[in-house]
Amino acid sequence: MSHVSTRDVRRECRSMTDSVAPVPEAPERATLVVGRGLVKRFGDFTAVDGVDFEIHAGESFGFLGPNGAGKTSTMKMVSCISPPTEGELLVLGLDPRTHGPQIRARLGLVPQEDALELELTVMDNLIMYGRYFDLPRAEIKRRALSLLEFTQLSERANDKADNLSGGMKRRLTIARSLISEPDVLILDEPTTGLDPQARHLVWERLYRLKSEGVTLIITTHYMDEAEQLCDRLVVMDRGKIVAHGAPRELIAQHSTREVLELRFGLDGHGPHAEKVADLAERVEELPDRLLLYVSDGDEALAAVHARGLAPESALVRRSTLEDVFLRLTGRTLVD
Repeated sequence: MSHVSTRDVRRECRSMTDSVAPVPEAPERATLVVGRGLVKRFGDFTAVDGVDFEIHAGESFGFLGPNGAGKTSTMKMVSCISPPTEGELLVLGLDPRTHGPQIRARLGLVPQEDALELELTVMDNLIMYGRYFDLPRAEIKRRALSLLEFTQLSERANDKADNLSGGMKRRLTIARSLISEPDVLILDEPTTGLDPQARHLVWERLYRLKSEGVTLIITTHYMDEAEQLCDRLVVMDRGKIVAHGAPRELIAQHSTREVLELRFGLDGHGPHAEKVADLAERVEELPDRLLLYVSDGDEALAAVHARGLAPESALVRRSTLEDVFLRLTGRTLVD
């Protein structure tokens, strides 16, 4: 099957409703979203506590954080769903408080739950959603056909959405969000609940979108997903941004090149941690293993054996964004 580029879809006439004021096109690599001292309160509770960030045209930007960190509240403000309590927020050069409809007309939203019309066909889901933007039916049909091929759903166009697999429903939700040819695509946990094959296909489709000029804003709990998709990201905790930068930069700043994982059984790792503390930049004791943050994992493991220690298992791996995330936000489960 030949690939139809999303550029073919976006090349079509950008039809807008008469009720939506025209918005100037953002210049290439412009700053599309700016937050300065952004605050969101719900009564006495401060969900977002004075955050600053910028999102540039054509990049993939991530918001990471544990439950309750404030990332969803931030995304809702950017999506013009929830107004800021304090601070400055500009999206596509406009203030969401006063230009919400104009901004929303240029955003695509992929919510965490698909919320498809399950009794309608795949094609009808796209046609119905396109009608919300007052696009001509023929125009919607042209865009829908291109998007179905882009998301590899052409052969399922006449199937009910309810009969699709989880991965297919996710791809249909992404296709639906693109029917208005948005400048910015906002994705909330885009691959939650998908199997590895479906996740990787969604990643590949999102990578194609970014390469063709669509700006992506992503929240995710999957650290490998953030490493794969995000050019830059912020880590949020308790309503504040605790780190920001490219994934590899954050790993270099907050972790070591490699991690040595040691398991000594279920009798406790405390005594063993004391014996290897000087071999690592940092040692973290978990209930089931020790983590030694080192520059050379094989060298550290040889030193462990040289001291007469015999772990039940040992694993040398590179440091990941998950190591950074857990160091910055802690390992306590947040409901």
